[in-house]
Amino acid sequence: MSLVYTFLADSCEEVEALSVVDVLRRAGIEVVMVSVTGNKMITGSHKIKIEADALYDDVDINKGDMLFLPGGMPGTLTLKAHEGLKNDLLRFNEAGKKLAAICAAPSVLGELSLLKGKKATCYPGFEDKLLGADYTGDKFETDGNVTTGRGMGVAVDFGLELVRVLAGEGKAAEIKESIQM
Repeated sequence: MSLVYTFLADSCEEVEALSVVDVLRRAGIEVVMVSVTGNKMITGSHKIKIEADALYDDVDINKGDMLFLPGGMPGTLTLKAHEGLKNDLLRFNEAGKKLAAICAAPSVLGELSLLKGKKATCYPGFEDKLLGADYTGDKFETDGNVTTGRGMGVAVDFGLELVRVLAGEGKAAEIKESIQM
């Protein structure tokens, strides 16, 4: 079974974080929601409280198969500023391990030069932060080890794409059918 670490910060976009976590868990994929703030209780961009499963310093990131960054502002900026997370993203990419980001969060990958030569998408207005990427504007893009998504309105589709990447077409189709899309 795959393990996905989902990184949370105050003012993250709740729908992007929780919809993706929900879809992945429905597929039997283990997801650990990790706070980068030093506090397990996160307040999302729409004042919804989310309790993370763990604090950043309490997890062994090396055990993960994918690192996932939900968007939202200024939550994305908090993720971008976290030195440990930046190092983990660089290390995962170098090892060819999977990275995923939606909405504003692909900008974190772009500014770390992890999207160079890859097709990518993001929330409109963040295209200039996808340094070296071939911006498509599509709902989501998977290119090599990186999956990016446009925003909240495609969060379930993005989650299904992550299921496809981690567990295959059959599992993604099964989950899609079970949620009546």
